[in-house]
Amino acid sequence: MNPEISFEFFPPQSAEGLDKLRAVRAKLAVVGPSFFSVTYGAGGSTRERTFDVIMEIAAEGHAAAPHLSCIGSTRTGIREILNTYRANGIRRLVALRGDLPSGMADAGEFRYANELVEFIRAETGDTFRIEVAAYPEWHPQAKTPREDLLNFKRKVAAGADAAITQFFYNADAYAHFVTEARALGIAIPIVPGIMPIGSFSKLARFADNSGAEIPRWMRKKFESFGDDSDSIRAFGLDVVTELCQRLIDLGAPGLHFYTLNQSILSLEIVRRLGLATNTG
Repeated sequence: MNPEISFEFFPPQSAEGLDKLRAVRAKLAVVGPSFFSVTYGAGGSTRERTFDVIMEIAAEGHAAAPHLSCIGSTRTGIREILNTYRANGIRRLVALRGDLPSGMADAGEFRYANELVEFIRAETGDTFRIEVAAYPEWHPQAKTPREDLLNFKRKVAAGADAAITQFFYNADAYAHFVTEARALGIAIPIVPGIMPIGSFSKLARFADNSGAEIPRWMRKKFESFGDDSDSIRAFGLDVVTELCQRLIDLGAPGLHFYTLNQSILSLEIVRRLGLATNTG
């Protein structure tokens, strides 16, 4: 059975960006993704734009999964969002702790993602399929790997249906994380998050911000290409395709692509894997 494929977008800030994203979705839709997700800015800063893109995706006939973060949020605000999504037929959410916007001192009424998941379940029962985050290389703010695993377990106990991981390039890290999670009695699907590589400088910046590791051999190879963007893209496609195949061989239930609102790299990886005819 083929793994499910899903794609993540961020809400564009301009009309031109929205038009571009529509074209990107149309290209990615041909592989039959199980859903498209849309991110939610720090402290809910993109709330309206996230909603608008989600409604467009749903109107196109695709399953849409809005991100929802608890940092900077209130119970009243989250309840309003949940009611709006439920009324509009949205049935999947990605529930995250989120980041506190620069300059904002108040973290809101929720401290951690497990509290948000618990609230969603209390308010809406089984209306939504809830995805949460997982960190194969451990959350950068976790004191120990054990602490991070226990935090993950709390989100699952609160009612999460599945998890999507932070991006990574070490398949062994994913395998180890899943083994550790299963040993704690965590049975939900744990879907690898996949970051295609089109620019090494951009990747390095993302990795530094998220705590994801770029293996030394990869970093050195990318650095050796200098400004040769074609070689960087070609090597990146090979590396990520091989990673995805290894993850599939390990039994990964799906692949969730962080597209950065681009279609070419994700689509090529899916095609190389022979999953382009997957209908989810």
